[in-house]
Amino acid sequence: MTGKVTPGREVVLETSRLLLRPWRVAEAVVQRELWTERDPRVPPHRRIDADGHPTVAELEDSIRANQPSSIGLLAVERKAARDVIGYCGLVDSGRGSEGEPELAFELLRRVWRQGYTTEASLAVLDWARSSGYERLWATVWEWNTASRRVLAKVGFTETERKEVDAVYGTTLFTTRRL
Repeated sequence: MTGKVTPGREVVLETSRLLLRPWRVAEAVVQRELWTERDPRVPPHRRIDADGHPTVAELEDSIRANQPSSIGLLAVERKAARDVIGYCGLVDSGRGSEGEPELAFELLRRVWRQGYTTEASLAVLDWARSSGYERLWATVWEWNTASRRVLAKVGFTETERKEVDAVYGTTLFTTRRL
């Protein structure tokens, strides 16, 4: 994995098969597809609502508004196919300790079970380590066995912390020292 930070703090990471980089406005259609594929057990605010929101136009506006930075969700592009298949990166959701961002990822269903999520996550972990982070954390729905497997593969361990939602299930908190 290689990574570079340009003067604008834009992060670009590269693995043997993937390029992780800031989103482009034209890729809002990929973000919309991710929203449409989400499991019905995901809370409504993270799924397409009854009025069809967020729309591609709204997602385009969001991409325009979010300037590339050293923390954020990077588009995951397959180098060979030159297509964007999802996102992976670090977010500051305010649920963790100060200075400990959360690893987040989501890929399109058609590319599941090919090792891309693990590969992208390892690239982000390497970048986080080289950037001085000492520990990261991640949340995962208890029912999301595929994401739990990925987190375990990249060295995260489940903690005692949980958030129980009677409708959508239990959110597990995981952590990893770098």
